[in-house]
Formats: sequence, C-alpha cells, structure tokens
Amino acid sequence: MEKKYYTYILLTENNSFYCGYTDDVEKRFKAHIEGKGAKYTRAHRPVKVVYQKEFATKSEAMKEEFRIKHLSHNDKLKLIDAEL
Repeated sequence: MEKKYYTYILLTENNSFYCGYTDDVEKRFKAHIEGKGAKYTRAHRPVKVVYQKEFATKSEAMKEEFRIKHLSHNDKLKLIDAEL
C-alpha cells in the first residue's frame, strides 16, 4: 500500500485557519488539540478539520500547503465551500 499525504485546513476558536500537511489527518489533528501540533495552534485552539485533500507525494502536499497559506481568508473560505 502506497503512503498518501494530505493538505488540511483547521478552523480555530477565533475563526482563523491553520493549514498544514501530514500523512495522517486524524492523528495530526489530535496532536494539535493536545498542544503538540504547531506553535500557532497552541495559541489558537483548533475546533475541527474543515478541508483535506489527498496527494500521492509529500512534495505535492507541501506545494498545496504553500499555495493555500498565501490565499486570503475569503479565498480559503471559497476553497472550503467548494469541497462541501
């Protein structure tokens, strides 16, 4: 079985977004909840995963993370809405 990678977006308590990549979204979200995920999510507590997209390679997931991090808040909302 080939390993898969994901780019994900978390919604935080103050309605901001955090974007990252991982090979296990559920495990990574749990780490964020426990305060072990990222400095940003220690200060801005995550509420839920609102977006995730699967990729075949880590490189592809990282490129998508980079692209999303440079979007405006409204463009992130549009991306999330498009996936629902």
